[in-house]
Amino acid sequence: MIVFIKYEMYNQNNRKEVNMDQMPTKKMLIINILDILRKYSDVNHRLTQQDILRKLEDEYNMSVDRKAVKRNIMKLIDAGYDIEYTESERIGKFGEKETLYTDWYYNREFEDSELRLLIDSLLFSKHIPYSQCKDLIDKVKGLSNTYFDTKVKHIVNLPENMPTNKQLFYNIDCIDEAIEKGKQITFKYAYYDIDKKLHVKEDNGISREYLVNPYQIVATNGRYYLIGNYDKYDNIGHYRLDKIVDIMVTENPIKPIRKVKGLENGLNLPTHMAEHIYMFSGKSIRVTFKAQRYLSDEIIDWFGLDTVFSNVTDDDILVTVKVNENAIFYWLLQYGQHVEVLEPKELRNRVAETVSDINKKYT
Repeated sequence: MIVFIKYEMYNQNNRKEVNMDQMPTKKMLIINILDILRKYSDVNHRLTQQDILRKLEDEYNMSVDRKAVKRNIMKLIDAGYDIEYTESERIGKFGEKETLYTDWYYNREFEDSELRLLIDSLLFSKHIPYSQCKDLIDKVKGLSNTYFDTKVKHIVNLPENMPTNKQLFYNIDCIDEAIEKGKQITFKYAYYDIDKKLHVKEDNGISREYLVNPYQIVATNGRYYLIGNYDKYDNIGHYRLDKIVDIMVTENPIKPIRKVKGLENGLNLPTHMAEHIYMFSGKSIRVTFKAQRYLSDEIIDWFGLDTVFSNVTDDDILVTVKVNENAIFYWLLQYGQHVEVLEPKELRNRVAETVSDINKKYT
């Protein structure tokens, strides 16, 4: 006989834990039926009352009649559980009409495709430690039923040789708390050295402590970043959460966001992310460059729908964007074979000098 020590009951408004070993057998029936519906049913795998009776016998050593199954499922529906079924009529032995209930299934909060998207997001992340990533994937898989495993069994997790900071989730919790309460945070910022370990940045041999006003956590390029302000300066800063260590929430009130240079009108997150494609700090500038026509799709991917196209031909287009100065510099180097920066002249000269220096290394 299988004994379940604990089972979590849910409805739309509350959640409570039930200790199975303390419940009478009859009261366990409704819990076991719910468990069967969750594990073995969905819109493509519907269960008859006979299917449920077999599962009760095989997995829970419980023998009940068909009416008990229907009665308990109806109680679950009345309690708010989203359970679907088919209703039909037939003529009984004595000519009376009988209503039949069959094809029961549990209507899930997430479609399998949505769960797959969540799992892929975890796999593509570059910041979650291997063991935590694996645990999270198992939890996401648990939101579906037994058939979902077959759809994702081919998925291979990230290798364990990726650098990770085990304080990541604690960092997220602390920053969320600080933003909610409007408090400053302190932390140390780290980097990886050739020993492949995190080392705290120092000033004259003393660990540098950052006092930061946190405004927003964002995820981009497979990593988490904090958008904030290093309190002794007046500009925007971006900090990778997986490089933050020894974080603390202070009692100091946060600096008003409108006092930060570049955020005088508040933080427009979509615009900010479009301008900071590599999350560099510094000012944003207006840039015009010529690109090959077939790059238009990727340009919109990088810079968003505020991108301005002009002088369109079959071969080339002129592109104007407002973007972080350092970010566009490295983007232009990445796509240098396909684009030519025209304005501003200072940026054009900077790219030309860098390309010349690169060329010298290979000639």
